[in-house]
Amino acid sequence: MPAARDQPAADGEELSERYADIGGRRIAFLDSGGPGPVLLALHGHFGRGRIYVPLARALAGRYRVIAPDQRAHGRSDRAEDFSPEAYADDAVALLDVLGIRTAAVLGHSMGGAVAFVLAARAPARVGALLVADMTVLNQEPEAHPVLDCSSWPRRAASREALGAAIEAHGIPDAGYFLQSAARFEDGWGLLFETGDMMASQRAFAGDLSAHWRASDQPALLLRAEHSFMLSARTAQRMAAERPHTELVTFPGCGHWLYEDDPDGFARAVGGFLDRTLG
Repeated sequence: MPAARDQPAADGEELSERYADIGGRRIAFLDSGGPGPVLLALHGHFGRGRIYVPLARALAGRYRVIAPDQRAHGRSDRAEDFSPEAYADDAVALLDVLGIRTAAVLGHSMGGAVAFVLAARAPARVGALLVADMTVLNQEPEAHPVLDCSSWPRRAASREALGAAIEAHGIPDAGYFLQSAARFEDGWGLLFETGDMMASQRAFAGDLSAHWRASDQPALLLRAEHSFMLSARTAQRMAAERPHTELVTFPGCGHWLYEDDPDGFARAVGGFLDRTLG
C-alpha cells in the first residue's frame, strides 16, 4: 500500500500511536498509558482504534486503554486469515508483546465478537468482557452480516469527495468510514482494502452462540435501542444464557452508541470496570 497521511483528528487526539511486531506483521495501536488496569478496546469492521479516544479520555487516571487497529484495518498490516480466532490470537499476541497478563476486553460490533471469542479461547487473559452492540446471530434475518463495499471508490480528489462517493453507494452517513480516510500520493482513499473487508465480514457471518456461551467472566452487554445489529430479543437471550452477564440498553442510540451517547457509554463502561475490577 502506498504511503498515506492521516487527516488530523478533529478532537485533538493525543494518545500515543505505537507499533508492535506480531508474527512479522505490524500492528498499530493507541495507548493511553498510566498505571491503571488495562482495557483492551477492539473496533468493528471498517474501523480503527482511534474510535476509543473519547473513552480513553473519560477513563484517564483510572484505566489504561489500549486500542489497536486490528489486522487489515487502519495502520496495521494485512493478513490472509480473517477468522474470529485469528483476530483473537492477534489480541493475545499484542498483550504478550506489551507484557500484560490480564486485561478487561471491550469490543464494538465485529470487535465484540472478537472479544467474546478471545474470552473463550484465552480465558485466563480476560478479566472482564464488554460487548457493544454485537449479536451472536450474525446472519439473516437477525442481521445483515455483509455490507457490500466492493465497488467503493479507491481514490477521490478530497476527503469530502471520498465521503460523497461512499454515500452515493447507499450509505446515509460516511462519517464512520472516513475515520479511515487518508491522503495518498494519488488522492484520498481508505486505509483498508475493500476486498479484505468483504472477506472478513463473510468470515464472521453465522451463528456465534457457541463462542458466546463458552466463557463465564463478568460481562456487560451494551445494546443500542435502534440497533440494526442486535435485536432486543437476542440481547435478552444472550444475557440469560451466559452467566454473570449484565444487559444495558442505550435509549435513542443507533449502532455506533459510543458516538451517540459518549458520556453514557463511558459511565457504563467505567462503572462496570469499577465494580468488576475494583
